[in-house]
Amino acid sequence: MKILTLLKNFSDRLFVPIKANLTLFVFMYFLGVMSAWITTPPKASLYANLYLELFVDMYITCLALMIIPRKIRFWFRQIIYVILYLTALADVYCYVNFDSTLNPSMLLLVGETNSREAGEFISSLVSPDIIFSEVGFILLLLLVQIIVSLLPYIYRQAQKSTYGEYLLFVARLKDIRDQIAPYVGMASVIFLFCGLFTSLHNKVATWKLMTGSTIGEVEHTLTERDHAVLYVPITRLAFSIYANSLASQQIDQLIAATDKIKVDSCDYTSPTIVLIIGESYSRHHSQQYGYFKDTTPRQVELEKSGQLVKFTDVVTCWNLTSFVFKNMFSLHVVGQKGEWCDYPLFPELFRKAGYHVTFLTNQFLSKAKEAVYDFSGGFFLNNPTLDKAQFDTRNTELHQYDEGLLADYDNFVKEGKIQLAEKRRDTIHHNLVIFHLIGQHVTYKDRYPKDRSHFWASSYEEERPELTDRQRKVLSHYDNAIYYNDSIVNQIVKRFRKKDAVVVYVPDHGEECYEENRGFICRNHSSSIDYPLAKYEFEIPFWIYCSPKFSHRHPQIYKQIIEAKKRRFMTDALPHMLLYLGGIHAKDYHAEYNVLSPNYNENRPRILKGTTDYDKLRDQATKKK
Repeated sequence: MKILTLLKNFSDRLFVPIKANLTLFVFMYFLGVMSAWITTPPKASLYANLYLELFVDMYITCLALMIIPRKIRFWFRQIIYVILYLTALADVYCYVNFDSTLNPSMLLLVGETNSREAGEFISSLVSPDIIFSEVGFILLLLLVQIIVSLLPYIYRQAQKSTYGEYLLFVARLKDIRDQIAPYVGMASVIFLFCGLFTSLHNKVATWKLMTGSTIGEVEHTLTERDHAVLYVPITRLAFSIYANSLASQQIDQLIAATDKIKVDSCDYTSPTIVLIIGESYSRHHSQQYGYFKDTTPRQVELEKSGQLVKFTDVVTCWNLTSFVFKNMFSLHVVGQKGEWCDYPLFPELFRKAGYHVTFLTNQFLSKAKEAVYDFSGGFFLNNPTLDKAQFDTRNTELHQYDEGLLADYDNFVKEGKIQLAEKRRDTIHHNLVIFHLIGQHVTYKDRYPKDRSHFWASSYEEERPELTDRQRKVLSHYDNAIYYNDSIVNQIVKRFRKKDAVVVYVPDHGEECYEENRGFICRNHSSSIDYPLAKYEFEIPFWIYCSPKFSHRHPQIYKQIIEAKKRRFMTDALPHMLLYLGGIHAKDYHAEYNVLSPNYNENRPRILKGTTDYDKLRDQATKKK
């Protein structure tokens, strides 16, 4: 009996915070559950620990309120109601209208919203279309809470003439509450301790996510298998604010670097430079590099013509697009002091030198439904100040397939926004054109038109008999995406083959698609890198195409390109080669990083993800064989 009494007293004490803030606890708990139900996509699973972890979070909230003096506790509760309801409404509204919950990109777009647009948003919340959508459930819960909160007042007003009956009503409510309180208290204790035990991992992971020192570190944390689950709107809002603050710090550094940019002189060596940035392209699925399927027949033909020079030993510094873009656009190379954002971005130098810079991207445009990876990779491209500093012309829409970028380019030329290098009234137009493709980004089957299919699951029965039919189907989708990419790249080259132009092709990183017996697709974001991982995810295709006119007018550069094709190279140094091709002289250019220069330092360590020496890995693997 004493033990039961002790347990009852213990549970009563633990139940006090809930009892003192019962309305807040109950309705905010329902608000969290309702938000999770509504914003979980049809094919996705509800967060497994939703109910227990939310119980813990609400208990901690109520416990914190107990610290506040009772006289002002009421007002703190009202503040919590306003914040949580508004956040839930915004979160569900975004999900209904943009198919995405609150995220850093969404918050960035809100920051660019003017007062008129904000007013339109608020008015839309009370429009019939919104009220009768899933947003209406949040509004209904708010209405129920208001009614419940007003019930005692309403009853008291109705019973003014019979005040005794009102007191009896209140007494009955208190009696019912006192009768069920012990059972509710015991159940709460069980929920609380179970919730504490099951929620510990996610709380630690959330702390790690919210204490990253850079947006890149935060992004990399999200690639971990057991990363934090931000399961309620308020945590998604907090993360979005935090991610934007980190991005803002790097934006400030980039703008500061922009202000210091100085181009000493420019020879305009190459009138037209075209950079094609691919996506998720495994060198080991390229026909050019010995793959057993004819995935790149057009590039093979270009290579046979002698105009396309294939490089044989090129790696990327990261296997995440956003990290690659930061390193590939910045003049900073791995191993230099400082961070990538302390250095200028190469398009800025081209613009400063007098080149017209065009950026055509099929990934990095600001949009509401954007994963943190795209936000992390594109924030420095989409910032208004940096956008103006880097680009003269940009596309404004994303496309299902990369051929949409070809149409964008053709329209810009037709409209006169891009004038290719030719003499007009003693003026020669110099162009840097950057194509950023979506390439072979997962999901592979969505990266090419179905009528352009070239491979089928049955095509691999002989070469890959160990794979299942489903795996061979996925493999066929990936190779079809490469085959389609080959046609897009070829079409880009065609647009410049009669010009005095040089075209550089480089994907952001490699990709795995059931390589050897590794049994998975996409990429492994493990912090430790072994040689198989480096081989399939960091080794990439890389080539330079010189138009006949270019190779004729610039034989020395053409010769340097051919002589450099077997050199070791990592794509973080790409800007230095581009500046050389443009004849741009600036203090941030270093010949030791330019793969075409006789002063190129081929022995510079190629450090993957800032931790692992690729060449040491490869040498060790070679010795084991």
